[in-house]
Amino acid sequence: MPNSFADFNFNKQILSAVHDAGYTLPTPVQQKAIPLIMNGQDILGIAQTGTGKTAAYILPILMKLKYAQGNDVRGLIIAPTRELAIQIHENAKQYAHYTDLRIEVIYGGIGPKRQIEAIIKGIDILIATPGRLMDLYLEGYVVTKKIQILVLDEADKMMDMGFMPQINKVLEIIPKKRQNMLFSATMSERIEKLAENFLLWPTKVEVSPQATPADTVSQALYLLPNFKTKINLLRHFVENDAEVLKLIVFCRSRSNAENVYKFLLRRFNDKHVKVLHANKGQNTRINSINAFKNDEVRILVATDVAARGIDVSQVSHVINFDVPIIYEDYVHRIGRTGRALNTGKAITFCNPAENYFIHKIEKLIKQTIPVLPIPKTVFIEETPYEEKQTINREIDNQKKKDNPDFKGAFHEKKLSNKKSDVKKNNKPKAFSGKGKTVGNFKKNAKKY
Repeated sequence: MPNSFADFNFNKQILSAVHDAGYTLPTPVQQKAIPLIMNGQDILGIAQTGTGKTAAYILPILMKLKYAQGNDVRGLIIAPTRELAIQIHENAKQYAHYTDLRIEVIYGGIGPKRQIEAIIKGIDILIATPGRLMDLYLEGYVVTKKIQILVLDEADKMMDMGFMPQINKVLEIIPKKRQNMLFSATMSERIEKLAENFLLWPTKVEVSPQATPADTVSQALYLLPNFKTKINLLRHFVENDAEVLKLIVFCRSRSNAENVYKFLLRRFNDKHVKVLHANKGQNTRINSINAFKNDEVRILVATDVAARGIDVSQVSHVINFDVPIIYEDYVHRIGRTGRALNTGKAITFCNPAENYFIHKIEKLIKQTIPVLPIPKTVFIEETPYEEKQTINREIDNQKKKDNPDFKGAFHEKKLSNKKSDVKKNNKPKAFSGKGKTVGNFKKNAKKY
């Protein structure tokens, strides 16, 4: 097993870039994957974020392509989100600093003019999101006939986002003779099926049990009754916990992200907090990530659009303001902290309707998340009627999902009331000497 980057037989240019990046020892995924990739094997990599998998495939690709050649793409890396594509591009440019390899990134959300100009000039390695890649291919700008290496990064997320039709089209338009790499944080049945269609005699590289959070991340769970109490606990962490130096707050929806952002904005100002979600323009999203990376802001509020596109080594805490309903996203969210051998904390806020998802997540990661008591200084709000109804409705839907015969709490209550009414009506009545029955008896008795 290689113990240093020099053991991989990298050239001087790549070793110098690795040194500049501050890397000293290869991570486990790099130790296992790099020799296999250098030998031309297809790879199925199961690795969480923060394990060094980006360098694990980019460094050997740089070594294999060596220098600029021709105008057409020779190495193609596909990522599910714009943020992740940009992050991979930044890393690749850093590692290729001392080479003449031309590396570009294309993604949607902005006009394609600059991206097209870069492609026309000539390109060796292209990093792309599936939609923009197919658009520029169909317009004739991306030529795929020279592609030698194809990487699908975060393949599980691509499936969750519905990109498989585009991926299948990409596989149809590139040469069959190529080296393939597929990386995923989880090994689901869908990933196995994709691997069978995509990879040729692959070697599986797994650096930890599937979907297991990094050992450098400590986890905690708080059971909270409602949104306002979550806000109160969030305030406790950002104002009173001195260990919270750099924080990402993950929300399930854009509206929740906006509400949390506005609350934090009132407590601080935009010099301390930024927000990132799909309703924001691409330039705004890039500026928010850069401000967070460069320590210009301390807190970033985000939806899962950012879960796989932020590579910041000094994030001290991740707070799941909402529990993710795509269970694999939990692993990716908390993987934003505890990166590059640093330690980090992942804290999850859970209301009664989210307990269901916590149990599913614990089953996936094969761990029980420790439940901590709510700090005494945090005020526990009373749940408003509408929110209580929404929570109860969600719990009903979860029970119906697991048990199709379940009719719902309202139905059960109504049925219970009917049963009590039946019992009440069937109860024997005491003879009172009054009422219709007694009157009829006296009336009929006169006839006999």
